[in-house]
Amino acid sequence: MRKRPETSSSSSSQRRPTNQPPIANSTTSLSSSMKSIRSGSVWIILSTVIIYSCYSVHYYQFENLPSPLTADQAGKRGFSEIQAIKHVKALTDFGPHPVGSDSLDLALQYVLAEVENIKKNAYYEVDVEVDFFHAKTGANRLTSGLFRGKTVVYADLKHVVLRILPKFTANQAADNTILVSSHIDTVFSTGGAGDCSSCVAVMLELARGISQRAHGFKNGVIFLFNTGEEEGLSGAHSFITQHPWTKTIRLAVDLEAMGVGGKSGIFQAGPHPWAIENFASAAKYPSGNIIAQDMFSAGVIKSATDFQVYKDVAGLSGLDFAFTDNGAVYHTKNDKLDLLKSGSLQHLGENMLAFLLRVASSPHLPKGKDIDRELKTGHDTAIFFDILGTYMIVYSQRFASMLHNSVILQSLLIWAASLFMGGSSAIISLGLSCLSAILMMLFSISFSAFVAFILPQISPSPVPYVANPLLVLGLFAAPALLGALTGQHLGYLILKKYLLNVYSKKKQLSSVIIADLVKLEAERWLYKAGFVQWLVLLIVGNYYKIGSSYLAVFWLVPPAFAYGLLEATLTPARLPKPLKLATLLMGLAVPILISSGTFIRLAGTIIGMAVRFDRNPGSTPEWLWNVIISTFIAVCICLTFIYMLSYVHISGAKRSIILAISILFGLSLTLVLSGFIQPFTEDTARAVNVVHVVDASGRYGEKQDPLSYISLFSNTPGKLDKEVEQIKEGFTCGEDKAVDFVSFSVNYGCWTHDDTESGWSESDIPTLHVDSDTKGEERLTQVSIDTKSSTRWSLAINTKEIEDFVLKGNSEELIPYGNKTSVDGWHHIQFSGGKDSPRKFELALFWPVKTMPSADNVDRTIQNHRPLLKLRTDVDRLTPKAERVLAKLPPWCSLFGKSTSPLTLAFLSSLPVNF
Repeated sequence: MRKRPETSSSSSSQRRPTNQPPIANSTTSLSSSMKSIRSGSVWIILSTVIIYSCYSVHYYQFENLPSPLTADQAGKRGFSEIQAIKHVKALTDFGPHPVGSDSLDLALQYVLAEVENIKKNAYYEVDVEVDFFHAKTGANRLTSGLFRGKTVVYADLKHVVLRILPKFTANQAADNTILVSSHIDTVFSTGGAGDCSSCVAVMLELARGISQRAHGFKNGVIFLFNTGEEEGLSGAHSFITQHPWTKTIRLAVDLEAMGVGGKSGIFQAGPHPWAIENFASAAKYPSGNIIAQDMFSAGVIKSATDFQVYKDVAGLSGLDFAFTDNGAVYHTKNDKLDLLKSGSLQHLGENMLAFLLRVASSPHLPKGKDIDRELKTGHDTAIFFDILGTYMIVYSQRFASMLHNSVILQSLLIWAASLFMGGSSAIISLGLSCLSAILMMLFSISFSAFVAFILPQISPSPVPYVANPLLVLGLFAAPALLGALTGQHLGYLILKKYLLNVYSKKKQLSSVIIADLVKLEAERWLYKAGFVQWLVLLIVGNYYKIGSSYLAVFWLVPPAFAYGLLEATLTPARLPKPLKLATLLMGLAVPILISSGTFIRLAGTIIGMAVRFDRNPGSTPEWLWNVIISTFIAVCICLTFIYMLSYVHISGAKRSIILAISILFGLSLTLVLSGFIQPFTEDTARAVNVVHVVDASGRYGEKQDPLSYISLFSNTPGKLDKEVEQIKEGFTCGEDKAVDFVSFSVNYGCWTHDDTESGWSESDIPTLHVDSDTKGEERLTQVSIDTKSSTRWSLAINTKEIEDFVLKGNSEELIPYGNKTSVDGWHHIQFSGGKDSPRKFELALFWPVKTMPSADNVDRTIQNHRPLLKLRTDVDRLTPKAERVLAKLPPWCSLFGKSTSPLTLAFLSSLPVNF
């Protein structure tokens, strides 16, 4: 009888070793199956979903504004944007209204009239007091941040102050008040629709509403409409140090703008957490983030607001709000009503009204000047951030430390257990996966920084993306993403090579199966490298108590939880499987919800800062700002894309991704190089200054004519050839056209001497005169200063020669002896005031005691090249030549103003060391 032949299946079954894992059969074609599962089309769909999700989060968090209400809709006790906009229009119609100008007087009178009208129509059980406060001469001697090495002196400032109290408990409420503050004045270059007519308008409408419902308040509310903020926070300082009502203030709220409209969010809070906790509970559309506060504290945002005065000088806690949309128009002509988004004022007004109603009715208002004591007895600074602009999370730094320590400890324990079970191969694999994260960061930064470096060499402007911020996606984000993918893939290849040696020792597996298993194992280690990356950031942030560390928690815990739920196993012998797309989607859902909108807004804010980046024009390389932006984008991509990119390396989407990145980069670069997209427009202008300079420095005791010329320079990176070509008027540009404006220096600019002798006279030139010089063991020099017609000036004192000084004006001591700081060997005095400010001053210079002769004659020679005193006086006057230049200024340019910049006519003088 013939034996029945065996089937192929039974035959193969008999030949298979009994100890071969069941997974072996299913792994023979993993590579091809993975390429089909993670094809290019799948990744395009997935990327589209993630990008759309990020955009949606940003929109709802920052762009979704409430509908403006009319007066009828808001009612007597509500807030109406339509009414507030009328105030913005009235104030901007006055044009620029800087300190000392006629237009500021008109703006003050307008606000005063509106406040008087609020008093007239207040509810009969509400007591409204109005004070038109005239501040005396004073000096702001803050030493931190932008005030290091500087003293700000002011005079003849006027403020409108409004106090609202419940009539029947006025005495009690008057002893505990809440300050709401903003400034009326603007810089000379703009009408200030955003900065800060919008803030003043919100305050007027808030005051109107509160005057109808304050009869139930337990605390009073003070509205301060100050002047002098744009000249070194002088308005807030003069009020807080001179007005009698300031002794009753327990909480301060400052309204500011670093752009035009949008959502006004909290970017500074505390130090006591009471205010931010109550705001989070009361606000209808809460908006704010601790990240902005961290950036301010670290000096990344080089600016200051009145809140610094209230916190550092008065010792108050509170909140600091700011509009931040269209940051590129800050302090330029485009800070105008047309760009103020509908709903912006309604958003801030409704939030503030709800907050004030809550805190003004509270019997638990913190005593602002007892902050240190209260912090030591249980209170703590707050961590805060909003979710989609609808809910705000607030918790203490103490709780944050406990939470972070818990996450860190659990993460370390899980890693320790995992590595213990995995043995030496797991430890080495972890190290190599961390190497891939490092390579990812290095390659990403290198690729994007390379583009940033060469862009000024080939582009019409070093910053071609200012008017069209989306260009940075193609110019910087695309190469950064390509670099991240390249760096991680290199790490993947190194890791795969090591794992191949490990798996090759498993004799029961075929080489084909081993190759596939190695790919899957490497993929998992790349994904887990993201855990390590964010864990390290969390440890560092927790150690230095950085509030923004909350981001690390959200980028560590949800992805780790998703991985543990869907991927992890407690069986070391189990062979790896492909990562599920569900793991990625589940892990990234919460981080995208919490942080994607914030990252996008941060990028937009940084791009807008390019307009005013070069604080000393020509002092920084043209590529530097590009490198800063590109590095920021590259770091964000590496931190957030590390999980997603780990899926790419064994998929069939690599070529599709690289092709899409290349097309995006090529298209963006083509649009820039072709000139199809302009770097600046009429609504997003380049910041320039046109100053008629009369330079009389270096001629002390000599009879020689001063040097007169028009100086054109820009705080925006890039040459001025295109602008000069359109203006004409005889300008020549170069680094030899440098100007020392005392408070800053122009290292690249353009000059013209043609027809610059009119519009000024010798009588306008300030004088520095040595009245006496007592030489002895303690040398004292008395210098008289006459600023002539100027009430805005800057004086630099050489602290390498002078030990201390005293400044007097009208026989009144303005700056006393002692407690001076310096920067680069100079102490700066910045003065601004109204029309009745003093113009003659006495300066006493105290020289150091000479205990021994100079050790180095060369050093003495170098020091003698530095003057003893440098003085610049500003006059708000247009000379005929400056007027012609301004008339021909291209529409894509705008004058730019700040506290240290000169007006359109500036006089320079100096006093040598060897006078």
